[in-house]
Amino acid sequence: MGISIKPSDLQFKYPKNKVDRDQPKFSGLPDPSPFDRDDLYEVIPMFEAVMDELGTNEEDVLHRLEEILNDDIPRIINTREEVFDCLVGTMRHILR
Repeated sequence: MGISIKPSDLQFKYPKNKVDRDQPKFSGLPDPSPFDRDDLYEVIPMFEAVMDELGTNEEDVLHRLEEILNDDIPRIINTREEVFDCLVGTMRHILR
């Protein structure tokens, strides 16, 4: 599907970690790298991958993913693959 998300599509503002901006970001499983949920350059590729997996480009789904990431997923879930699995699983349950 190739969803493309711009910062203006997000309902929350995220800081930009410019130091790690050019480091590889989430591109699929497996990815045991740490996930920085407070970095715009990390959250956009994550949301794009989750929405691709779910097969949707709906703004309501994107905003719900943001709420889940920021309010529901405990910070102990901290690798990219864990966050991806949690976001996909939670949204699939909600969308049923």
